[in-house]
Amino acid sequence: MFVDGSTPVPLKRRRHTYVDPMEVESAKAKLAAAKEKFGREIRVFETSALSSSPTVVSSSDEPDDFYEFTAEDYYRILATKKEDKFLKTKKIREAEEAARKSKFTKAVIRVRFPDNHTLEVNFHPSETMQSLVDFLRRVLSQPDLPFYLYTTPPKKIIKDMSQDFFSATFIPGAIVYFSYDLPKGDDVVAANSGPFLHEDVMSLKGLEVIAEQPDPVQSAPEPATVIPPPVTQDPKPAEKKSVKPKWLKM
Repeated sequence: MFVDGSTPVPLKRRRHTYVDPMEVESAKAKLAAAKEKFGREIRVFETSALSSSPTVVSSSDEPDDFYEFTAEDYYRILATKKEDKFLKTKKIREAEEAARKSKFTKAVIRVRFPDNHTLEVNFHPSETMQSLVDFLRRVLSQPDLPFYLYTTPPKKIIKDMSQDFFSATFIPGAIVYFSYDLPKGDDVVAANSGPFLHEDVMSLKGLEVIAEQPDPVQSAPEPATVIPPPVTQDPKPAEKKSVKPKWLKM
């Protein structure tokens, strides 16, 4: 389950199909090489066809007022915080937070780009937003261009780079959106046409599906059935009928 603002995103089960074992090993080797190069497990895949349909307006194209924080949202969150404040002492809250932190060993962050590609990266919950930004600069095709990250709904630009993933409630995973921070004009159109990720990173697209294929199950040979030879019975000798000689008279 991933955190996309406040909305969980269910993961779809993948249907396994037969893939050449050599292709599986090649995919695993490429993913392992990428992990060694970047120091993290990364995956690249494309979002569903529904979100990439031209008739569906992308979330990045929505006007800012679409994501405005309403008064109703404010009072609902305020009421929740007041309830926690009065019902639990500081010591209890700290103990509960420590217990929650101990349950998670990684934060799976998915960065969605305007071209419908998604980059998945694993971080430790104690790492900060700055570590995500630094990593993106290593994998972007145009790392010199300014950019920002945001969550939705409501649209909230990530500004505090010192905040860790646990404090940002980005555990066990979260979806953030990428956008170039450029003034409107031809440069924005050219930048948003993609590709957003470096060619080496884009070559990893879809490899995790191949690498997760189960090993082919080899059926054990059926044991040979030994047919016993037919049991032959010795024919019984024909019984001779006793015939009395003619000369013998009783």
